[in-house]
Parts: sequence; structure tokens; C-alpha cells
Amino acid sequence: QVQLVESGGGSVQAGGSLRLSCAASGFTYNNYYMGWFRQSPGKEREGVAALSSDDSTIYADSVKGRFTISQDNAKNTLYLQMDSLKPDGTSMYCCAAGLVLLLHSRSFGYWGQGTRVTDSS
Repeated sequence: QVQLVESGGGSVQAGGSLRLSCAASGFTYNNYYMGWFRQSPGKEREGVAALSSDDSTIYADSVKGRFTISQDNAKNTLYLQMDSLKPDGTSMYCCAAGLVLLLHSRSFGYWGQGTRVTDSS
């Protein structure tokens, strides 16, 4: 059974940092591209960052230079370090596994339930 379980969300002020984690199980982790997506109330889901098994990365322009995606292949765990957070309100961050390195939802077939990040500014 495929499972993607996110953690690390919370309330943070603008300018602050958070580190999200995603524990993956039930599939061959290294065979998939992994990504982070976010969705705010009333908005479309947005691709944030993604990486390949050999750590090639892509980022949305809106987060370049502030967010860092990484992984620990030995632990089948994906991370998203978020620095210099902007006052974006509340977003649900989800990790996903897919077969194409693109920041498009349709490129990812496995999804976690998400972890909420709230701007407390």
C-alpha cells in the first residue's frame, strides 16, 4: 500500500522558516520523481519543487532562492526547507510521487494528505 505522510507544518510568521518532511512507503522510492505541491483556499494547486533520484531539482519561480527540496534515499523521506516565508495565508503542502520531472499535478500519481502551513503574521 502506497503511503506518503507529510509532517512539519505549523504556524509561522512571514520571514520565518519551516522544514516539511514526507515519509514514503509501499513503492520503490528511487524509481519515482518526488515533488511538493501547495494549495490555498480558493486557488489552484501549485507545483513548488520536485527532484529526481539523482537529486536533479526544479523549482517554481515563486520559491527559487527561498525553498530547498532534498531527500534521504536511505530513509525514503523527502524534505522541503522553506526560508523567508512570505505572508501567503494558509496553504496545504502535499508531497507526491510521479514518473515525470515536471511541476504539473498530472505528472504525479501518488499523493499524501498534506500538512498545513499557516501565516501567523
